[in-house]
Amino acid sequence: MLVEFGRAGLIEKALQQPDRVRQVIQKVRTDGLVPTLEAVFAKLDRPLPLGYCNVGVVQELGPGVQGFAVGDRVASNGKHAEIVVVPQNLCARVPDTVSDEAASFTVLGAIALQGVRLAQPTLGETFVVTGLGLLGLLTVQLLRASGCRVLGIDLDPSRLAIARGFGSEVVDLSAGEDPVRAAEAFSRGRGADGVLVTAATKSSEPMHQAALMCRQRGRIVLVGVAGLELSRDDFYKKELTFQVASSYGPGRYDVNYEEKGQDYPVGFVRWTAQRNFEAVLDMLASRRLDVLPLVSHRMPIGDAARAYDLVSDGGASLGIVLEYPDSKQPRPEHTIAVASPSVPLAGGPKVSFLGAGNYAAGVLIPAFVRGGAHLRIVGSSGGVTALHAARKFGFAQATTNNDVVFADGLTDAVVVATRHDSHAHLACEALRAGKAVFVEKPLCLTEAELDAVQSANSATGGNARLMVGFNRRFAPLAQRMKALLARMPGSKAIIITVNAGPVAADHWTKDAATGGGRILGEACHFVDLLRYLVGSPISTMQSTWLRGLGSDTATLELTFEGGSIGTVHYLTNGSRRFPKERVEAFAGGSILQLDNFRRLRGYGWPGFSSAALWRQDKGQRACAAAFLSALRDGGPMPIPFNEIMEVSRAAILLAERPSASA
Repeated sequence: MLVEFGRAGLIEKALQQPDRVRQVIQKVRTDGLVPTLEAVFAKLDRPLPLGYCNVGVVQELGPGVQGFAVGDRVASNGKHAEIVVVPQNLCARVPDTVSDEAASFTVLGAIALQGVRLAQPTLGETFVVTGLGLLGLLTVQLLRASGCRVLGIDLDPSRLAIARGFGSEVVDLSAGEDPVRAAEAFSRGRGADGVLVTAATKSSEPMHQAALMCRQRGRIVLVGVAGLELSRDDFYKKELTFQVASSYGPGRYDVNYEEKGQDYPVGFVRWTAQRNFEAVLDMLASRRLDVLPLVSHRMPIGDAARAYDLVSDGGASLGIVLEYPDSKQPRPEHTIAVASPSVPLAGGPKVSFLGAGNYAAGVLIPAFVRGGAHLRIVGSSGGVTALHAARKFGFAQATTNNDVVFADGLTDAVVVATRHDSHAHLACEALRAGKAVFVEKPLCLTEAELDAVQSANSATGGNARLMVGFNRRFAPLAQRMKALLARMPGSKAIIITVNAGPVAADHWTKDAATGGGRILGEACHFVDLLRYLVGSPISTMQSTWLRGLGSDTATLELTFEGGSIGTVHYLTNGSRRFPKERVEAFAGGSILQLDNFRRLRGYGWPGFSSAALWRQDKGQRACAAAFLSALRDGGPMPIPFNEIMEVSRAAILLAERPSASA
C-alpha cells in the first residue's frame, strides 16, 4: 500500500485520501494558496519507512526498559533496516528453537491471531477464510490449531495447494467454483460459524458472500482490506456480528502502551499485542505454526527495491524475506557524513539542528537557509528524517546522537526542534557547550525547567545567547501594528482570537508530560504577541477553561504595567471556515484588526486604513533571520532574555489553572 501510494501522482494520491483533500481546500481558504502548497509538498516530500516485521539482536536499551538485555534475540514491529528503534511493548524474545527467518513472521502472525481471537473459535466449529495470502494462510493454521474445520477461498492454485497442506479444504475461484454453495456443503447445510476475510480488495463482494455463508448469529471478522458497502438485510435476518481486527491486538495505537511502555494488567487484558507476539513465537517453537511454505523469495536488504517491485507489480510472490549482513560486522556509527559539495565551507553562522520533523523540515530549516546559515549537523531519534533532511538541505552530517552536536567545534548555534518535553534540557546542554541556542516554543514545561535554563545562562556569564521561536512578533503586519500602537498614547486593550480547532485526544501535544498541553505548547505564542504589542511587563494573569473540553479551550486574561489589558481566546470548538488567528487592538477611540497575518485594517485610525500581503506571513523567516543577524554581528538576541523568561513563566502559570476552574 505504501509503495503504491508513493508511486502515485498527485491526482491519484488525492483520490486515495479524500479527507486530506478537504483539509487542503479549507487551508487554502484560510491561509492562502502558497502556504498551503508549501505545506502539502513538504509533507509529500518526507520519506515513509517501510515494513514492520523483523528479527534482530538487542544492541542498546533505552531508559526504563525492562524485560530485555543487550544480546537478546527479539522479534519486533521495527522497520526494514539494519538498526531500528522499537518500543518495549512491541517486542518479544525469540525462543532458541525458532530460526530468525521463522521469527520474522511474528508480527504478521499476531495480526492473523488477533483476527482469530475476535472470531472466538471453539473446538469443532466451521470457519471460512477468504483470501489465502500470508495472513490467510497463517489464519488457516491458527484455526486448525484451535480444533476448527477450515475452508479456504482464493484464485491462486499454488496458495490453495499450501492451504490443503495445512489441512484446509479449498474453493478455487479461478475454476468458477461457487464459494457460497461450497461453504453451505462444507458446513453440512448449517452455515459457517464464522468467516475471516483476509483478502485485499476494493470490492464489497467478499463481505456480502461472508454474510451469506454464515449461520444464524455467525461471526464475521475483517482482517484484510475490503469494500464495506454492507447490506443491512444480510446482517439483520441472521443477527450477524461484524468486527474489524486492529492490527496486532490491544495496545496497538495506544500511545501509553506503545511509547510510554505502560502494559495492561494481564488479569484484565489477557492478550495484548506483545503477548500475541509471544503466543505466535510459542506456536513456532512447538511447530504448530509452519511458515517455511510461505517463503517464496529470499533477498539481501540491498535488493529491497526489487523485492517491493515484485510485490507491487503483482509478481508471483508470497512471503519475501529480506536478509541482512552478518550481525558480527562492526556496528554502524550514530553519525553519518553526508556529501554536500554545493555548500560552501565558509559563510554565515554554522547551525546544527536537533529534530527533523514536519515543522523543522518544512519551515525552520528553509527559513535558516534563506537567512544565510551554514548547515552543520542534523539529528533525529530514528535517523531516517535526519538523513533525508541532510541530503535535501545540505547538512554536513546526520546523527542520532545529540552529544555529537554539542561537541562539534564548528557549530555556532543549535536549533532545538524536538518534542516539547526535551526543549529545556537540550537548551541547557547547548548553553553549557558554549553554543547559542534557538528553541522552538515552548522553552520549557515547568518552572523548575525554566529555573534550570536561567541557571545555565547565568553559568555562561549571563550572555543571553538564547532565542525562542516566538515568530508571531516578527510577522510584517504584527510589526506594523506595533508601530501604529506606539503612536497612540494611553492604555490599550488587545483581543486575540485563535480558532485552533480540535486535535485527536491522544495527540502528543495534549499530553501534559510530553507536550505540556495546548495552552502552554501553542497559546504561549499569543502571550508573547500580547507582550510585544503592549510593550510593558505583565503584572497579573488568570485563565478560565470552557467546561467539558479539558485543557484545550480557554480564555487567558492579562494585565500589564501602565494599565493595558490583553485577552487570548484559545478555542477548539469553532468552524474551520473562520480565520484561524485574529488580533484586535482598541486604543484612543480607534481599532486595528489583523486577520490571519494577511490583512491589517484600521477603523478610525489616524493616517491608516489597511495593508495586505499577497500571502500569509507569520514571521518564521524574519524570526530566523533576526537570530542569525545577532550571531553575525555579536549583538543582543532579538528578544531580550528577561522577556523570554517572563513570557515563558506566564504561559506555565496560565496552563496550570484548569484545576481552579469550575
